[in-house]
Amino acid sequence: MSWKLAPTALLMAAALMAGCSSTSESSGSASQGSTAAQPGLSRCDASAAQFAVGKPVSPALLDQAKAKSGAQMARALGPNDMVTLEYRSERLNLNTDQAGTVTRANCG
Repeated sequence: MSWKLAPTALLMAAALMAGCSSTSESSGSASQGSTAAQPGLSRCDASAAQFAVGKPVSPALLDQAKAKSGAQMARALGPNDMVTLEYRSERLNLNTDQAGTVTRANCG
């Protein structure tokens, strides 16, 4: 590395280190306040949506399963659909086969 790039590299390293740091006070209050700040969120109960397994997916079935499971949101997932990998305890997933028949109901 040439000496001309050394100050730039040092500045970039300092910026990365500053972005990764946190204080114990801010992390403690953030973890406690995350559920308190969102009082309307409720957890999904996938067992209440098991009635949908074996039925063809439809907007009406999705709404009914969402209501029975207590989920805040619901989605139908096909076998080749791309999905995000984050877990959301208030979301209901209805997994379907190629024909559009629900094969599994789970939360996340």
